[in-house]
Amino acid sequence: MNYQCPLCFTPLLQTHHSYRCEANHQFDCAKEGYVNLLPVQHKRSKDPGDSAEMMQARRQFLDAGHYQPMRDQVAEKLVKFLPANHLSVLDIGCGEGYYTDYFLQILKNKFGDIQVFGLDVSKAAIRYAAKRYKSVNFCVGTSHRLPFSETSLGAIVRIYAPCKAEELSRVLADNGILITVTPAAEHLQELKALIYDEVKLHPVKGEDLPNFKLLDESQLNYTMALTGQEAYELLAMTPFAWRASEEVKQNLQQAEVKNYTADFLIRIYQYQAA
Repeated sequence: MNYQCPLCFTPLLQTHHSYRCEANHQFDCAKEGYVNLLPVQHKRSKDPGDSAEMMQARRQFLDAGHYQPMRDQVAEKLVKFLPANHLSVLDIGCGEGYYTDYFLQILKNKFGDIQVFGLDVSKAAIRYAAKRYKSVNFCVGTSHRLPFSETSLGAIVRIYAPCKAEELSRVLADNGILITVTPAAEHLQELKALIYDEVKLHPVKGEDLPNFKLLDESQLNYTMALTGQEAYELLAMTPFAWRASEEVKQNLQQAEVKNYTADFLIRIYQYQAA
């Protein structure tokens, strides 16, 4: 295991159904199998992250396969670029585990012995994930201070999730890889049109990642035919939900099938220790 105590930053060792460090800080595993490594003093709110309702909408939308092309392409990049001598992968902001479990299955077929971790600040999300996907190591934690040891990971996947460059550098092994997925220019422009008077293309920006070399960059653009309910579920799992009026939400649920644009930018970086 690669877990690190979030209080004193020493290694955590598993004994039965709990993790303990040399300072005797103890973190018990939940009945679903995950471990909560987000101490109460590190929370920014009582229940940070996405709610159970948002996770349910996300699971229904993802289970329908609408983001499968993106998931499959990220998995292909993982297989291609993961260092064979560092077979441990972290999915930051893993949500309810749809991507994380698939990465595990694909990597097991390629490499055999592999460790895949899923981290999210939302306890509801991790509980959802751990209930369904038993082979992944799930934990509640914050990306501001990842509960993993230095140089312990061969790859990190970030699908929309924020994380400090310093933390990525700390936990990645030399020549480890970072895969990021961000919205490209036209992503969900049809949803934007329901909320904003003027629809602007999503700004495509580079990232400030010292000591990271860009190895690969690709754009994935395709059309999704969504029912009104599916479009509503998509809205519920995006930041647009906070800006949408109740009228927009109700109209969306009752809408006919309509095309929506998925537009992703997938980048592969390699960490090179200074």
